[in-house]
Amino acid sequence: MRKSVRLRLSILMLMEYFIWGAWYVTMGTYLLTYLKADALQVGAAYANLSIAAIISPFFVGLIADRFFSAQKVLAVLHLIGAATLYYVSTVKNFGDFWWLILLYTLLYMPTMSLTNAISFSQMEDPGKEFPRIRVFGTLGWIAAGLLIGFMELEASYMTFRIAAGCSLVLGVLSFFLPNTPPTKKTASVASILGLDALVLFKNSSFVVFFVSSVIICIPLAFYYSFANPFLNDIGMENAAGKMTLGQVSEFLFLLLMPLALSRFGIKKVMLIGMFAWAARYLFFSFGNVESAIWMIYLGIILHGICYDFFFVSGQIYIDKKAKGAFRNSAQGLITFATYGVGMLVGSFVSGSVTENFQQTINGSLNYMWQSIWMVPGTIALAVGILFMFFFKEKSASMLSKDKKDEQPQHDKPAITIKHIKN
Repeated sequence: MRKSVRLRLSILMLMEYFIWGAWYVTMGTYLLTYLKADALQVGAAYANLSIAAIISPFFVGLIADRFFSAQKVLAVLHLIGAATLYYVSTVKNFGDFWWLILLYTLLYMPTMSLTNAISFSQMEDPGKEFPRIRVFGTLGWIAAGLLIGFMELEASYMTFRIAAGCSLVLGVLSFFLPNTPPTKKTASVASILGLDALVLFKNSSFVVFFVSSVIICIPLAFYYSFANPFLNDIGMENAAGKMTLGQVSEFLFLLLMPLALSRFGIKKVMLIGMFAWAARYLFFSFGNVESAIWMIYLGIILHGICYDFFFVSGQIYIDKKAKGAFRNSAQGLITFATYGVGMLVGSFVSGSVTENFQQTINGSLNYMWQSIWMVPGTIALAVGILFMFFFKEKSASMLSKDKKDEQPQHDKPAITIKHIKN
């Protein structure tokens, strides 16, 4: 890959995830503080991303991949997205905000797949080249959090305007990305949703894994929706900036993934990930910014183990479990089920639980965070225990079977798992 192409793709990844990180992490704080929304409405707003995740594969698979060059579609989506984000920053009521965020997420979610498609089309060895490009996406997310936190804009409409400005610039730059013409491949609804991989449900352990993956998205939704409002509510300064420690942790634990899998096996690694969710919410429940600030920081830093050790290792499990043509369908199925259905349910559950644990003291609304965080912690613990007893896969064989035959596809998981980060 030429240096000029690598530079353009790196900037693409940096800006793509900077846009998302600029508004997404702090949206709950903005809604509760600026628009005076309630917890149910916060959950409903975050659910829009899951709705978009369900719909976007149809757009990419049935339209963008077949009729238009990827870089041109990416440019148009970001330009329209920039105008939408700016309009979001001007509304004064939740009803208008909800519809506009739904529109924006429908515009944004397809850009993630398009960004990957453009990158892959320029690579001779994606297994080695893609991680070096994709890491700039993580850096973009971290940069957005640090910027918003240090500028103290977490409850400000300016988060959306910063994202809009970046989206406008990326929209223009996208026209100058390497040409990626449509593939014109025929894609059925069944293949897009991964329904071709339903044969995997004949294996009881895969059923346990699938159900666990969907349910564990409920604790994940709690973190995305209410971690930033929680940190601000308990008085942590520069909460958005400090939350980027979770992305740093995610990056570092991803590097440790091969060692963990070889030493513990895939089942134990996934169990560590699930129990880490329970531990994180235990720390959030009993931590504070005075005598137990270390518990808050530890809860944030655990994000790397929580996310990588379950979701990333789960993608590796699917890649090893699915055969040949079913690999892509299986990955599509689990992405649709988790980031679509699982996160959609989790967003509404987190909003309902948070709304239930609130009280008014001296005319001021207060959230009972200890009780709130115990709910996703209990869910994660229960899922982990059930997984421990009912998932019977022999982990060692999953990672060592017929290395000669599997070697040409060994790098695939790194490609698939990294584009769904954050």
